[in-house]
This record gives sequence, C-alpha cells and structure tokens, in this order.
Amino acid sequence: MEKKKNLCDMPAEEFKDAGFKLIEWSANYLNNIEKLPVLPDIKPGDIKLKLPTEPPENGEKFDEIISDIDKIILPGITHWQHPNFMAYFASTASGPGILADIVSSTFNSNGMVWKSSPALTELEQTVLEWYRKILNLSEEFKGIIYDTASVSSLHGIAAARENLNLNIRNKGMTGIPKLRLYCSEQAHSSIDKAAITLGIGLEGIKKIPVDSDFQLIPAELEKAIEDDIKNGILPFCVVATIGTTSTTSVDPVDKIAEICKKYNLWLHVDAAYAGVTAMLPEMKDYFIGINEADSIVTNPHKWLFVPIDLSVFYTKKPEVLKRAFSLVPEYLKTNEDSLVDNLMDYGIQLGRRFRALKLWFVIRYFGVNGLKERIREHIRLAKLFASWIDEHPMFERLAPTHFSTVCFRAKIDGMNEDSLNNLNEKLINEINSTGKLFLTHTKLNNKFTLRLVVSGIRQEERHVKQAWDLINKKLHELINLK
Repeated sequence: MEKKKNLCDMPAEEFKDAGFKLIEWSANYLNNIEKLPVLPDIKPGDIKLKLPTEPPENGEKFDEIISDIDKIILPGITHWQHPNFMAYFASTASGPGILADIVSSTFNSNGMVWKSSPALTELEQTVLEWYRKILNLSEEFKGIIYDTASVSSLHGIAAARENLNLNIRNKGMTGIPKLRLYCSEQAHSSIDKAAITLGIGLEGIKKIPVDSDFQLIPAELEKAIEDDIKNGILPFCVVATIGTTSTTSVDPVDKIAEICKKYNLWLHVDAAYAGVTAMLPEMKDYFIGINEADSIVTNPHKWLFVPIDLSVFYTKKPEVLKRAFSLVPEYLKTNEDSLVDNLMDYGIQLGRRFRALKLWFVIRYFGVNGLKERIREHIRLAKLFASWIDEHPMFERLAPTHFSTVCFRAKIDGMNEDSLNNLNEKLINEINSTGKLFLTHTKLNNKFTLRLVVSGIRQEERHVKQAWDLINKKLHELINLK
C-alpha cells in the first residue's frame, strides 16, 4: 500500500530541530551583531533581484530557508538591534521579549472576546496594572494594548470626539459644528493622520506655537481656543507631548490640563518614547500634571526592550472608548459577556495577538529595578555625549537633553546658515555611508540638526565614544576638503 502523504503540519521532531537551529542562529546574530554594518550597503531593488519571481511548487527544506536568510535577507537589514543604531528612537528587542514572541506565535491566540482567549485578556489586564504602578500613574487609568502609538493616539482622539455626545457614531460628521483639535508645532505626525482618519481633517488641527525650548505655550493655546469659540468652531481635544519626536521637548502638561478643565476639553498625552522614564523618581518633574489627562500613550517597544510592536493606551474613561467602538455581532456573544471585558469593545480591531506576553516576560526577567538601572544608564550616556558637544568649539547643541536624545550640529565660525546646513547634511551622509553608525536628522528653526539617541539595550559607553570619534573624524575630513 502506498504510504499516505503527510498533509498536516511540520512534524514535531522536525519542528524541534528547526527551532534549535533558529534559536542558535538568533543567538549568534545578537552575539556577533557588532561585526555587521549597522546600515546595509545596497541600492533599491537589490533584494528583489535575489528573490525568485515565482513561489516554489514543492516544499523546501528548512535548512535552505535559514540559508537564504543569510544570503538574501541579512544583507538588506538595517540593524535596529545594533548598538551603533542611534537613529529615530532606537527600539531594541531583548532576549526575554523575543522568546515571548515565540510563545505568542505558538499559542496563536486571538483575543477578540474573553472566551476566545481568557489568559490573553486577563494577563493583559494584570500586566497593564503592573505597568501603571511602575509608571506611578493614577489608579483611575485603565489600560489596553494596541500595536503602535499612532493607533493609540487615534483611539484617544476618537474617544475625545465621542465624549462630545454628538451621536457621531450613528450619524457621522454631517451637520455637526466644525471640530478643533490642538497640539504643538512639535507634535508627532500621527496626530495629523488621526485627524484625517476620523474626519476632522488637517484644517481641523490648530498647531500651537512653541517657546525656545520647543514646548507648547499655554497662553497661545488658550487664545486659540477663545478665537475658535468666537468663530463658531467647537474645541474638543488637546494633545500634549512628553518627549516630542524631533527634540524630546516636554509640554507643560499641568498648565494645559488647567485649560482643558476650564473649557471642558479632552486631554490626550503622547508619552510614547519618554513615558517609561516616569518610573524614575528623579524624572518626576517632567510628568507633573499627567494624572490630570483623560488618556495617555506610552510604548514599551520604544525604550523598554519589548519587541515591536506593543503600545499601551491608558484612559480614565474606558466607558467612552467602549461607547465609540463596541459592536457585537451575534456570533461573538457569549454567556460570560456580563462578567468580563471583551477587548474587541475598546478599539477598531477585532482580532488581536497575545502581545501582553512580551511585556510580562520583560518585566519578570529584568525586574523593575533592572529596568530602571538600564534606563538611567542610557540617560547618563546621552548627557555625557551632550557634554562633549557643549565643550567642543565646532559643535553646538540645539535643544535641551531631557531624556536620551541629543540634538546638535557642527558650527564653524564664519559660516552662514545655508553653508552650515549644507555642511551638516554632508556630515550625516558621510557618517551613515560608513555603515559604522546610523543617525537621523530633523530641522529646528530652519537649522539642519543631527539627532543621536541612546536607548538600545546593547549600548554601552564605548559605543557612544566610538560615535563621537567618528563624528569628529568625518567633520575634520569635510573641513579639510574645503
């Protein structure tokens, strides 16, 4: 009799063998990552040229797949895990977080309703209570996990809109007054995207001027609100930021909260990057007033060593969020609905993966004190780099270093602003072209500004010193060419 073909999954023994090989591959990658260039030296389309245009008709051996990771994928990776990745906000994944992702994929749970995965729902609720306590947030806040800060802020603004009680959920935006959302000129672009998505529109956002430290000016906010009310526009939400993307500036949340209370506006606080530092007593001054917010976002995948993606959204008014999004078709109704929270009721997504496992593993493995020590060290390293900038005659810092991001530029006596901008753009391109360091830039007061971020779990003082040496070397090479 002909042997029946296996039409089920990869056999258990083969899975175990492949798993051992893949874990070994991952461990070797992390252990030897400094031997790799942080930025790949490739051109657009190079990776596609190495990939077959047609899928395989028959299955391939797993060893061949792993081999192609090395031959095809690895050469095209920008290594976010690399200690010389000091661009953007340098999200890094720790060992326990990576392992948690494996468990999450193994379970393959879908946390739509409590019954579809009781452990997913209850662990998420518990670990977010832990996290709330770690960050010293009020017990009034209830948390939920989304994927990114963009989605968290979208939900915060949606809840703010629902809080107006204009029946927008049923009737849409037709026939209601023009709505106004306020944020600083330094607010993240995700706020604009949320306004587009929710029908508020870009014209429905008013960007409030900032002071010399790039912080929203409360008096300008109140003036804008008063002007809109006089013109028949309905103010409904203010977004304040603790740790803006360009400079990590800190809006005066306490003063903004007072204005929001006066005019009955929803206050959403974007602390996606810097929010984790609320666990440090010495950073408490940056978080004055945060417990007056209606909603907050903070991302453990940005600076708490949790693999992308995991964004935490807290709100004091979960019932408003639920009112905005709850929609229960017959096939999702269960006998337990009156006794539990179904996570699908608190957002646009129905399906959700078991993200809470990653935060749970990371907190348990490192402990609160271990996390604090690592974040403190990153802040120390950033301030050390900032001191080198301040002491050097050919560099200047362009924004305060509140957390672990340093904004700076080369400044040569006698050069006008256009020439300085050209010089600094060339400088960052020269630095990044080496593959030894990856920095990104912003523009502050029309000045081309380099950003260096220290928030990776594998970053040590020697990496910051190497970065400083390379920056100096490339600047001198550029000057000598003139």
